[in-house]
Amino acid sequence: MNVVLFEDDLVLKLYPMAVGRPAFEISCGSYRLLDLVGRLGDSVTALVRPHLRDVMTADNPELARGVPDREGTLLLVNARLVPTAGVLHDLKRLITEGRHGTVRSGESLAAALVDVRDLALTENLAAGELTSQVEQLPLESIDLELPLLDYPHDVIRHHQTALAENLADRLATGDYGEIADGVFAAPGAVLGQYVVSDTTDGPIVLDRDANIGPYCYLSGPAYIGPHARVIEHAAIKDGVALGHTTKIGGEIEASIIEPYTNKQHHGFMGHSYLGSWVNLGAGTCNSDLKNTYGQVGMEYAGRKVTTGMQFIGCIIGDYAKTAVNTSIFTGKTIGACAMVYGFVTTNVPSFVNYARSFGQVTEVPVDVMIATQARMFERRGVKQRPCDVQLLRDMYDLTRHERQLAEKPLSW
Repeated sequence: MNVVLFEDDLVLKLYPMAVGRPAFEISCGSYRLLDLVGRLGDSVTALVRPHLRDVMTADNPELARGVPDREGTLLLVNARLVPTAGVLHDLKRLITEGRHGTVRSGESLAAALVDVRDLALTENLAAGELTSQVEQLPLESIDLELPLLDYPHDVIRHHQTALAENLADRLATGDYGEIADGVFAAPGAVLGQYVVSDTTDGPIVLDRDANIGPYCYLSGPAYIGPHARVIEHAAIKDGVALGHTTKIGGEIEASIIEPYTNKQHHGFMGHSYLGSWVNLGAGTCNSDLKNTYGQVGMEYAGRKVTTGMQFIGCIIGDYAKTAVNTSIFTGKTIGACAMVYGFVTTNVPSFVNYARSFGQVTEVPVDVMIATQARMFERRGVKQRPCDVQLLRDMYDLTRHERQLAEKPLSW
């Protein structure tokens, strides 16, 4: 089976999460969609936005092979599909039944099973061209529920409902041993002394070489990724998923933290998403509940969106940094490569120094971020490549509208 992941035009609504990564690399419920579709077939390729191609080729060269031009069946999977074990099961059923057709989520194409011979495949085929061809084929509509991520807060919402299911899938397919009641560890994982764990609502899964310091509190369901470190006296509770090589302290609740991010000091972070290479200064806290206890409204690209959710914290893009004692108000987004100080009472654009408490919001030059990236990478033993530098330059250009939002809102 040949599988093609594709990004549609609505992926832009997932900013700042998706400005520097394909949508299929956004973590939700401890999985990325990329982690799951690899179980579907021998060949998985991806059609992504142009600025992501070089990094994707360097990190996952097999994804950049292009759409296979040969006979057979092709499964198209929208990169915004929610990565759950249940979705994987439904995609497997679609393949097994072999019915050529399309699956929709609202107005969007969520998946399609087609005959390769019905498509005109060319080199460097864009996702829009491929899906346009599929839409013109006389395919039946298949009744299957495949949810998509429409906005960043949807990642938090689906994470809370999918984490326990996804952890059960991990335990069924991975190499884990039970080291305490409801606590499962992969080889090399360490559980410190005097750790209190509560697995009433779900398991706690420690992946390979994860390290939990002494005197911590862990409440399931929770996932601690490979080489992640939880600092002593930390509280990890009510649905947390930590990516690989993260360093976490303080109190974390119902949140997703992507790889290489540091939040190792005291402070509360709840119902939030932190991208990769984020660093939160000591005492940084966010609010995830309005004083009125009402539903949280979000604002994306100047447009107000009703979430239907009572608890939402913050959405923080890759490479963002906060100073000590930064306070982030409910339901705020912080853009990629932003430097944040004081009280965050509004959304923060990408590539800015944000210090509204002191009357200052200035632009961060992209060359400053390139130098910062080099120093961060060196600390973690990661080599900075030309494609990493170019990605930062592209992210800077692609988010220029955010820094001019008051003058000209972005339209979708």
